[in-house]
Amino acid sequence: MSKSLFLRNAAALGAHDEYFRQRPNAVGALGGSPIQKAAAALRMLAYGVLADFLDECVRLGESTLIECLQHFFRGVVDVFGEEYLKAPNVEDTLRLMAMNTTRGFPEMLGSVDCMHWRWDKCPTTWKGMYTGHKEGPTMIPEAVASHDLWIWHTFFGMPSSLNDINVLRRSPLFDRLTSGTAPQLEYTVNGNKYTMGYYLADGIYPTWATFVKAFRKPQGNKKVHGDTRSCKKKM
Repeated sequence: MSKSLFLRNAAALGAHDEYFRQRPNAVGALGGSPIQKAAAALRMLAYGVLADFLDECVRLGESTLIECLQHFFRGVVDVFGEEYLKAPNVEDTLRLMAMNTTRGFPEMLGSVDCMHWRWDKCPTTWKGMYTGHKEGPTMIPEAVASHDLWIWHTFFGMPSSLNDINVLRRSPLFDRLTSGTAPQLEYTVNGNKYTMGYYLADGIYPTWATFVKAFRKPQGNKKVHGDTRSCKKKM
């Protein structure tokens, strides 16, 4: 996280919640500063550690660190939720499509993909379900991101025994499209009229009108010959 973004978040949280403001205690000593408390919450999230692991690092007690994390969650949702934690409206959709058009992908809504998030504290009885082709138990989040790193769709918590298609079939990504509440679009490409935007995806995703898959450009002899061998096996 950049310093300017961190300071902006700390200032916004301090203005919203008095918990993040530096105040004197009963004996007149100043407590933790907004930067100190915001940094403590972010360190717990970034490193996935317990509160007592950071008490010496940020100079806050365990109970205070837990309170920082709780207030941080509520503050981020209250302050930034209306602007960032939402699906694109009509204005957002037009902005996304205009931005992607200048990058050579006319009318694209964003890039969709899944990743694996390691779950170190996975219960033993669930490890089989949450272990796939990655080493150790992981969870799969699905996300759609724009070029400026606005992640406006996330679907988190699927076990790693699933693949991208299984996750997609459980995802609410197309709920607004199927219910008819998605922003209305109409554009023409190569003389063909379309009424829905599309997502840039990799080869595992199904052949749907709303997906455009990346073109393969293997570089290096290993990848070139590997692709050739795979084509021969399919033939």
